[in-house]
Amino acid sequence: MRFVSWNVNGLRAAIRKGIDGYFSTLNADVTMLQETRTLEEQLPKGWSWPAGWHVTLHPAEKKGYSGVATASLTPHTVIGRGKGGLLDADDTEGRVLTCEINGVVCINTYLPSGSAKDERQTFKETWMDEWRAWLQPFIEDERPVVVCGDLNIAHTEDDIWNPKGNAKNSGFLPHEREWFSSLLNDGWTDAFRHHAGDGVKTYSWWSNRGQARANDRGWRIDYFLLNEAAAKALVDCTIVRQGGLDVSDHAPLVLDLDL
Repeated sequence: MRFVSWNVNGLRAAIRKGIDGYFSTLNADVTMLQETRTLEEQLPKGWSWPAGWHVTLHPAEKKGYSGVATASLTPHTVIGRGKGGLLDADDTEGRVLTCEINGVVCINTYLPSGSAKDERQTFKETWMDEWRAWLQPFIEDERPVVVCGDLNIAHTEDDIWNPKGNAKNSGFLPHEREWFSSLLNDGWTDAFRHHAGDGVKTYSWWSNRGQARANDRGWRIDYFLLNEAAAKALVDCTIVRQGGLDVSDHAPLVLDLDL
């Protein structure tokens, strides 16, 4: 069973840049998108989702901002929107969509960025703590659980091109990285790192500044996290860099599970 996770940096723009071709070649059973920044009625006239897809959009209340979407080849059940907790309990920013698809729980997440200003970093860190606590029951779920998305944190020095130069930047702060280690210690498996091994520097996001994309000077901030039931079925996890050059500033992640 194949899963794709992709921050598309605006679905309408991604459509103009040729994302349909990637939908075809990636050949996913489940596609989870982040930063869609659109309502269904705002999608380009004449465009439609691939034939046979079952799609749920979870947009932000603010138009043109945030949002996630989950699509599957077979019908899916929406378990819930949002992560609960006191912070943005109604998930007005459209950041978490949980669905069950063929017995697999898929948690599509777009974790906030803290790079814009101090208030958003505070929001991000509170959100992180609430989300981690909310995820706890899924760790022991007997069903395979796949958590994916843009988590806006590069975990280790293997996950960033310039670790020393970014040590004081949001997304690579020491306490953010410690939080990520704690998240994995809770029982989640980082599918790409588990499959690729330590020392492999492959990135999923590139800044538009300083030729970072052309020179592959990036960050790995997009993830598949698996509970034990899903990790036992792990076959492959790859990052398709070209998608981060053609369509978005993020590359799609592809996860194969033997289910």
